[in-house]
Amino acid sequence: MKRNFVTAILMTVVTTILLGVIYPLVVTALAQVMFPAKANGQLLIRDGKLIGSRIIAQPFTGVGYFHPRGSAAGNGYDAVNSGGTNYGPTNQKLLDRVKQDVAAAQSENPGAPIPVDYITTSASGLDPDITPANAAFQSPRIARERGISAEQLRTLIEKHTDGRQFYLLGEARVNVLELNLELDSSYPMQKRASR
Repeated sequence: MKRNFVTAILMTVVTTILLGVIYPLVVTALAQVMFPAKANGQLLIRDGKLIGSRIIAQPFTGVGYFHPRGSAAGNGYDAVNSGGTNYGPTNQKLLDRVKQDVAAAQSENPGAPIPVDYITTSASGLDPDITPANAAFQSPRIARERGISAEQLRTLIEKHTDGRQFYLLGEARVNVLELNLELDSSYPMQKRASR
């Protein structure tokens, strides 16, 4: 009995050191060497200043900016409270919010078909991407506010559109933060919209 007890304690100590200390350190070191940007959250830094993360949405509300998908995560795009509302399709709060968003979208771009990701929130509430259709839907407002042509904006959207991963997985997507940063550098507004 004493021998089994000693073996169990030694095994616990060895596996704790191996799997709780050595393995995480090795994986962290490999990630830092092989994929440093991804290991550190894909942060975007401009002029020595942290702008944001490529993989977490930020609230852009100004009329001269592309807006990300809606967020139900905490106080909007709050990584601490990541998650959807879990409202079912017949929940009145969800129906009221969607009706309100559809009315706002129709007033912004009358007669145009509304992309589904324009009026729905993502599952995590932190999705940094929108569909090319969503970007195209927002384009008339942005072109008008920035005083640029629809063609200039379409070219910029195409430049920031990523296709399916491995030509098979997911859908085409546009990173809102990167698109808005290039929009500011290529076509700055005279009167800055709030972010």
